Amino acid sequence: MAETISDRQVVAALRPFVRACGPVLDALRESDPFGLQARARRGEDEFADDGLKKKVLDALTAVKVPGTAAWAGMDIDQRAGWWINRVGRLTALLTSIPGLGGALADRLPVQDTLGAASQGLVLCAIAGEYGVTDVESRVRLIASVLFEREIDAGSAVASASSASSEDSETARLTEELDESRRKHGKVTVKAVGGTLWRLGRSLWGITGELEKRPRGRWVHRALGMLPVVGAAGDYLGERSGLKTVWKRAHRWLMAHRQWA
Repeated sequence: MAETISDRQVVAALRPFVRACGPVLDALRESDPFGLQARARRGEDEFADDGLKKKVLDALTAVKVPGTAAWAGMDIDQRAGWWINRVGRLTALLTSIPGLGGALADRLPVQDTLGAASQGLVLCAIAGEYGVTDVESRVRLIASVLFEREIDAGSAVASASSASSEDSETARLTEELDESRRKHGKVTVKAVGGTLWRLGRSLWGITGELEKRPRGRWVHRALGMLPVVGAAGDYLGERSGLKTVWKRAHRWLMAHRQWA
């Protein structure tokens, strides 16, 4: 019989995880990952025709991604939906890659750790749109949504004895992002992918909890057991799981809106 995982163990794993998610999300929000702001600036010099320049700039700022005027005009639910639908597609694809191995890959913790990391990252993004920025609330949100475990506010606070080790673990999880900034002046897609893998590995200590996270329907899991096409089944399953994540997150955030 597997050893019971305590709330303290869950919190110890999730606190550095949540803190490390911050820099990843900051990169997506603030570093112009789609090049729209840079393209808009170039447009001022590249187009001599004022009418054409205006059309180009209007088209760029109308795209609904962080950093654009269209994004600023979206409400909270629309922004949360963007993280689920746009970023969720990418993370679901990355998570489904182990499915190429069919049942063999499903016997390993890779699928669950990457899936939980992806869902946790999206949850932190959604929490940010609701104004929930403190580590403790995000830890409780992830524990509730992914593991169906309700952790009280006091238990989610870091202990004095663990502060140093938590700082070190957070730095380790985000070192690829820091290195990317030093070498390239920005966070690259490769650095984000590597960080997601590190985030997943950081949760191996609570593998038993990861099995509780929202997944797809039985048909997705059945398809995921097959070699090669299992990736398609796992992708659809992860996308379906994210819809459940969003529904649970919305309920939790509304119930705890004093933090939002």
